[in-house]
Order: sequence, then structure tokens, then C-alpha cells
Amino acid sequence: MSFVLGLVVGLMVGVGLIVLFVKSENSRSKLRSELATTIAAFARMTVEDSRKIFTPDQYPSWVVFSNQQKLKWLNSHLEKLWPYVDEAASELVRSSVEPILEQYRPMILASLKFSKFTLGTVAPQFTGISILEDGSEGITMELEMQWDGNPSIILDIKTYVGVGLPVQVKNIGFTGVFRLIFRPLVDEFPCFGAVCYSLRQKKKLDFTLKVVGGDMTAIPGISDAIEGTIRDAIEDSITWPVRKIIPILPGDYSDLELKPTGVLEVKLVQAKELTNKDLIGKSDPFAELYVRPVRDRMKKSKTINNQLNPVWNEHFEFVVEDPLTQHLVVKIYDDEGLQAAELIGCAHIRLNELEPGKVKDVWLKLVKDLEIQRDQKNRGQVHLELLYCPYGMKNGFSNPFAPNVSMTSLEKVLKSGAEGNVLQNGGEINRRKDVIVRGVLSVTVISADDLAPTDLMGKADPYVVITMKKTETKNKTRVVPESLNPVWNQTFDFVVEDGLHDMLILEVWDHDTFGKDYMGRCILTLTKVLMEGEYKESFELDGAKSGKLNLHLKWAPQPIYRDS
Repeated sequence: MSFVLGLVVGLMVGVGLIVLFVKSENSRSKLRSELATTIAAFARMTVEDSRKIFTPDQYPSWVVFSNQQKLKWLNSHLEKLWPYVDEAASELVRSSVEPILEQYRPMILASLKFSKFTLGTVAPQFTGISILEDGSEGITMELEMQWDGNPSIILDIKTYVGVGLPVQVKNIGFTGVFRLIFRPLVDEFPCFGAVCYSLRQKKKLDFTLKVVGGDMTAIPGISDAIEGTIRDAIEDSITWPVRKIIPILPGDYSDLELKPTGVLEVKLVQAKELTNKDLIGKSDPFAELYVRPVRDRMKKSKTINNQLNPVWNEHFEFVVEDPLTQHLVVKIYDDEGLQAAELIGCAHIRLNELEPGKVKDVWLKLVKDLEIQRDQKNRGQVHLELLYCPYGMKNGFSNPFAPNVSMTSLEKVLKSGAEGNVLQNGGEINRRKDVIVRGVLSVTVISADDLAPTDLMGKADPYVVITMKKTETKNKTRVVPESLNPVWNQTFDFVVEDGLHDMLILEVWDHDTFGKDYMGRCILTLTKVLMEGEYKESFELDGAKSGKLNLHLKWAPQPIYRDS
């Protein structure tokens, strides 16, 4: 029944909103007539179907087993309504998107505005509808839409050298899912206070650019710059979790506005077995990370030259608005210098897979395209540590990356000095890494299991070298002769000056009289032991056919070094 309720509400509101934006009274009258016809047609269809299908103890299968419905009847009426939709939505889209276009305007352009914007005569086709049961006090509807339209969109572009270019946006092809939220439900017609709309998912967006009466190549790079600006504007103006709110009844609807809900702390640890994109030498990988793919929210790592198993150990922070639907995307590229970087592979993880306040250590397999899952080629893996920190989280939880962590006098000087550094574009440098955590790390190397043999007799004489990356302080275990499942139970203490950004490297070697053979390694950050204080875990060895290392880590902070 929620399907029927949501569909009726959606029809009434969708067309009712158009009435609000249509200025001509003649157009309003015609639109009301079309609206009445559409609602009546749906009502007749519902009544007739209920007489044929409904029984006191049985619902139709499409109610019970499916929440997606083909909407041929709605598309036929949308074609009749489309001239009024064009009049209303064109002005709405223009007023919403144009300020964002100016915000993302390329530096080579002096201005970027619409000189003409109409949606054309071809109506989109709705291919499915979903009513989401999310437990909220409202109705959430998602409409899947496909549109191969003939809009008339012309951008008025001016350069700093005085050249004006009218650029036409042509051949638009779009497939996506729009979300409508009707909240709050009230006992006054039309039974809800406001409606939110957003582009929930953009499956495809294709278009071409053409200079009216000219050549797009007249100014090098202008086409790519404008295309990037248009895509950024769409992402930042209407793509979920961004939403537009239209009040229907008087009231305060600030609770519907887009608000940050927490912070995602990401540590890009390393990658392994990356595909080599270079004919000579090895790839020079760097990573690009984002939760929302808009320019000022995307993060980029440093480039590791000539390496297919790079170690970054870089920390990034992202604002989260909707942990239930958002996800973190990681893309690994090969740096080609002056040429465009080449994609090695990409991966993503949904934020609803993270337990708030708990560090999640993950290896993600890289694929060619996140939308196409048929890729079987091995492109490598990327290693991340993730920590989602909701605002206002209690129960004794403390985010170790938060800027209000107690600091020594030296750290305060370092941090205040860093905050004074300003980039040329006016943005402050992100200096989260100036928060320093000192302490003693105790590493107990318990044992190893199923090591790969290195001797002719099918055995090995393994030992472990433990290294703190930043200080290069090293220790090593004793050698266990002729064993592939050695037991050490040795503990080593390391004084750590910067626990948030140091790394622990454990390498397993086979001892030989005339040398040594490499048997694998594992690289650990200290985030988890800082959060939990102590833990025991088994770690797979990288660079080995088999084997894992069993460790016990314990952290003892040194508050004596802190100011009171």
C-alpha cells in the first residue's frame, strides 16, 4: 500500500510543483486539466485492478515481491505534461546550476553563464519506481529515468582576452535515479510539509560541446575545462546527498537540509602487485581518494616513483553527510609527467560497512571500472585503514586524529606555525599530522604458520626483523632451525615519537650460512593499537607463497611528556 500512497503523492506533488513555477495563468489552467486527467486515469486503473486482483487475504505479487514497476502509463501522461515541465524545470535548473558553474569556472575564463536553457520537446522515460521503507516519518520515492533529449542549451563564455564564445551543449544522453522525499507527514492537505529532490545515482551522462559558428579547438584545452566544470556543477548542485528543499506548507524545515554527520579518517597505507603501465621501468603510482567527487573534496597522495608495491602511509580526512549511502572511492594512477595520468585501477567501500569508532583494516581489489564488475584481470590491491567518527559520539570514544588532542609546548608551536601557512589560493594547509602521539610500543612476535620452504629439504631457518619506519630502529628474533611453523614468543619495546604516522615493518628471513633468503613481510600502522591499547592478531605475509605471522601489540602512552 505504501507503493500506491507514494505514487499518488508523487504525481500530485510532482505536477503541483510545476504549477508553482509556471508563471503563465493560461499554462496553469491547462496544466491543472492535465493533472486532473492523470490522477483520474491512475485512480481508475487502481480501482479496476483491485477488483480483479485483490482478495481479503491476498495481495498482488508486485506488492509483495517487487518494489520496481514499469510506468508506461506515467510516461504517456508525462509526454502531455512535458511542455509545462520544460517551462518550469528550465528556470529551476538554470537558477540552481548557474551559480555552481561560476564557482567552478576555469581560471582561463572570465565568465561562464547560460544565454539559453530549455529542455526541448522530448520527454524523459521513467523505467522504474521504488518506495523505500527507511523508517523515517515521511515517504521516500526513487524514480529511475532515461533521457535522450533535444534540449537547447547555450553557454555564454568570455575569456580574459576579450573573446566571446557561444558554446552549445548537444547530444545529451542521461540515465539515472532521482530521489523524492516527502516530509514531514501532516494532517493538512497535501499531507506533507515539504519535498526534497536529488539525483540519487548518475548512471550515465554523455554530451558534446560545439562552438556556435566556430571551432572548439580555437582555444586549447577549453573543451575539457568546460566539460569538467559542467560535471562538477552537477555533482555539487543536485547529486545526493545534496538535496533541494521546496516548502509546501509554512514551517521550519531546517532538519531536512544537508548537514555533516561525521568525519571519515582514512590512512592510505600501501598497494601491492600493481599493473605495470610503463614499457621501460615500472609505474610511478599515486592515489586519488574521495567521498564526493567534487574538486575541492578530492585528495591526492604523493607519487612513488618506479614501484609496483608502493608504501604511502598518508592520512586523509573526509566530511560525511550520509553514511548509509555514501562510499569512499580510491583510484590508483600512473604518473606520466606532463601527459595525462593513466588509470591503473580503482576500488570503493561503502561507509555503512564501517562500525563507528572502530578501525577497519581492509585490502581492496582494484578493478578497471566500478560500474562494470566483469573485470577479471589482476590490477593489484590497495591497503586502507578506515575510522568513521560520528559527531557527538560518546561511550568514552576519542578520535586520535582530532585537533583538540593534548599537545606539548613544542607541538603547539609547530601546529600554530603550520596554521599560519596559507596557499596561494587562500586555502589553509591541512596539517593534521602535527598532532603527535608519543609512547612505547611493545611488539611480541609469537609465532608463524605455514611458511613457504626455502631449503632443498623443504624446510627453513626463519627469523623476523622488526623495524620502526620513521626512526629505522631495528630488532630481530632468534633463528628457529628447520621449521615452517616457528615459535618465538619474544617481546621488543620501541619508543615511538609519532604514533599516528609511524609504521611497523616485520620481515621474515631464512638464515643461511652464506646469506639469507627473503620469506615475506607485513606492514602495520599503529592506529589500531592506539585506539584499543592492546590486541592480538594474525597477519598474512606479502611477497610470499604462503605464511602468516602471529603478533601481540601493546601501546603504553607517555603522558609525562605532556603539559598539564
